[in-house]
Formats: sequence, C-alpha cells, structure tokens
Amino acid sequence: MALQTEIWLNHLVELLYADNTFAARSVDHSTFVDKKTVHVPNAGSAPGVVKDRNVWPAQVTQREDSDLSYDLHEYSTNPVHLQYSEEIELSYPKRDSILGQAKSALADNVHADLIKLWTPEGYAKVGTTGASVPSHLVSTTGNRQAMTKADVLSVAMQFDLDNIPDMGRCMLLDAVMYNQLLASLTESEANAFLATADAKRGVIGQLYGFDFYKRSTVLRAAANGATLAATNAATNAAAGLAWSEYYVGRAIGERKLFLNEDDATYFGTVMSALVRAGGKYIRNDKKGVCVIFQTTP
Repeated sequence: MALQTEIWLNHLVELLYADNTFAARSVDHSTFVDKKTVHVPNAGSAPGVVKDRNVWPAQVTQREDSDLSYDLHEYSTNPVHLQYSEEIELSYPKRDSILGQAKSALADNVHADLIKLWTPEGYAKVGTTGASVPSHLVSTTGNRQAMTKADVLSVAMQFDLDNIPDMGRCMLLDAVMYNQLLASLTESEANAFLATADAKRGVIGQLYGFDFYKRSTVLRAAANGATLAATNAATNAAAGLAWSEYYVGRAIGERKLFLNEDDATYFGTVMSALVRAGGKYIRNDKKGVCVIFQTTP
C-alpha cells in the first residue's frame, strides 16, 4: 500500500481552566508567603459611650484584641517526563505546553481552595427563591430554585445590616447560576448590568452594589445550605459566594518551576512546578462573607 504523509499542525489545543480574576478582590498578604503562618490582628470591642457623664472617675477598661491566623500550603504538580525525541521531532513546542499547563493547573487548584478558605464555618447564607429548575451540579439529582435578582438584594440587605462598606462588595457565581440571574432581569436591567462590565478587572457586571465574577464552579453546599459539602451527594446544592474585598485575605507566591535538564536516566527532561499559597476570611466575627445556595423546592 502507498505511504501516506502525516501532517501535524504546529500548535496544540490546550485544556481550559476556570477564570480566577476574582482573587484580586481581597487583602493581599503575599509579602508573607515565605512564612509558615499569616497572622491578622483583630481589634477588640470599642469603648462604651456615656451621655452627660456625671460620675467620676470613669470606669477604666482594657481592650482585648485577638489574633486570627492561617497557614500557607504548598501546591505541587506531578513531574512530567519529556523525551529527547519529543523535543526534536514534534512540530509543536511540547516543553512550553507542559510548563504552561503546570502553571494553569496550580492556579486552578489554588483558587478553588481559596474560595473555600474564605468561607467561614457558621457563615451567613441566603437561599435562592426562583423557579424550580433541574439541579446542574455534578452528581446531584432533583430540582433546585433558580438564582434571581431578589436573592442578590437579600445579600445586599444582609451586608447593610452588618455595616459592610458599600465599596468593595463582590459576588462570584458559577456559569449556570449567573445565567439564571441574567434571565431574571428585565431587558433594560440586563443592558445596564452588562454595560458595567470591566474586562481589565474581570468584572462581568454590577447589580445592587456588587461587582460580579463568574467561574465554571464555585461551591458545593449541603442541601440546607448550612455547611459546605464534605462529599459529593445527590442532595448537594450549588452555591456562590459574596464577600467584601476588605474582609478576606490571600497570600499567593511566585510559581517555582523545577527542571531536570538532559536527565541521564530518563533520556530527556523532567519538569514540575510548585507554589505556596493560602487565604482566609480576616474578621473573627465572620462578617463580610455570605453564601448563596440553591434551595431545594
């Protein structure tokens, strides 16, 4: 039979990763990323106020400050072997592709963890109130109530009651919950929402004082929304996260690449990557963070 010439395109279709621009909306502790633990001092109670004081001396008190801390973790990729023959024979730069993929995989894992680390135990929560729709979270069954603009307003009211600053409010939704929210807006509301998008900051719209961000997945909550789900269960609910950028923190280091060039035992190059990272809500009273979970009808 005749020999057929094989033609390879000189590029490689890479894997896709979630958008992580939301992380910039937090207090940056990255200067401490070389330490084991980041400490965030929290001020104690404010002094009492007396109107028309007529008793002296006034009672003297002390303010009891507290320490909130979080540890840094190391995230590392499994080493990848690139054979010498692959470097000289392939029509695309596989080494660059492997290193780029390692960087993206690290970022994806770090930021998926960061969302959970920002979510305190006993968090404030708001359940969705929209129409009953099929649950979209992987491994779940049944219906859940859709995300609506009324639910965003409920979170805004919660933040107002907690005296959270109007500036710096953010909300991260998964792709399905985001589109459910868009569907609940009138045409003029949707146009106004989309007109406020800021591509440089990753903001995809603004509503009721919140800058919105979107990611393929955000959080998985238990059916009643009271806790994050420890395991995948059919009754779990998809959830988004609202926060004040002044009330959550992050520490993310530079990605370190490791190369064993021309390894004599592998007859090629072995590559891996590592990054140190961590984060947490930074108020002991846990204010400034709220979970929006999809209610079971």
